[in-house]
Amino acid sequence: MRVFNLSSGSDGNATYIETDNSRILVDDGISCSETIKRLDLIGVKGSDLDAIVVTHEHSDHIKGISILSKKFNIPVYAHNDVWNGLYPKLANLKEENIRVFTGNFEIKDLKISPVEIPHDVKCFGFSFENGNSRISLLTDLGHTNDKILESVKGSRLVYLEANHDLAMLRSCEKYPLALKMRIAGKNGHLSNDASSEFAEKLVQTGTRQIVLSHLSKENNTPELAFTYISQKLAEKGIIEGEHMRIDVATTVPTRIFKLK
Repeated sequence: MRVFNLSSGSDGNATYIETDNSRILVDDGISCSETIKRLDLIGVKGSDLDAIVVTHEHSDHIKGISILSKKFNIPVYAHNDVWNGLYPKLANLKEENIRVFTGNFEIKDLKISPVEIPHDVKCFGFSFENGNSRISLLTDLGHTNDKILESVKGSRLVYLEANHDLAMLRSCEKYPLALKMRIAGKNGHLSNDASSEFAEKLVQTGTRQIVLSHLSKENNTPELAFTYISQKLAEKGIIEGEHMRIDVATTVPTRIFKLK
């Protein structure tokens, strides 16, 4: 498998996943034209895409979907419970491109396993399997639990939310108290602290690459997230660069990960 972050954060989210026979996007929260430009960086055309898989209805995850799907006739997959909120926001989708799932499903040679994650709307994370390779995406969740861990354990690579630093969030003058409470709540977003705790469990179940994702531009920085979480893991005897690797996904395309 080949995995490429097109964008990650509150300004838009999109992740490209490729196998020998399948090419998909997970979310498309940037414009159609920008999506095409960023795919072109790795030699992929919009017409190459087999599907767009949607996590949830928020605009930073679906902004470009309607136009991209219409332009290249791409099927859009979302959980039945997610479609309830998607229908009015993706009203221009062709009926034949609407795909509904309620459990595990496949797109060509890519096996996809959804897991519901706690957010303020219906939201799903995913594991993707091809042969012996498995990766997972977990963003936009307020907390983790054993069910989520069980669903993604054994993934060699995990895109894991590290949305905010708690101290930065508390002192952020731009955000009203209600928004701060939503972000830090059980159905909001993972802090660096919560992300480091779950990262420890992931490593214990076989994960060797973690990509910190969906960072807040107001309440976190790539350098802070990387350093803080690396230090927290080191306190548990897990050394970044030795036992596992940490990267950070941003709003600009980042490195390509290849799994054999």
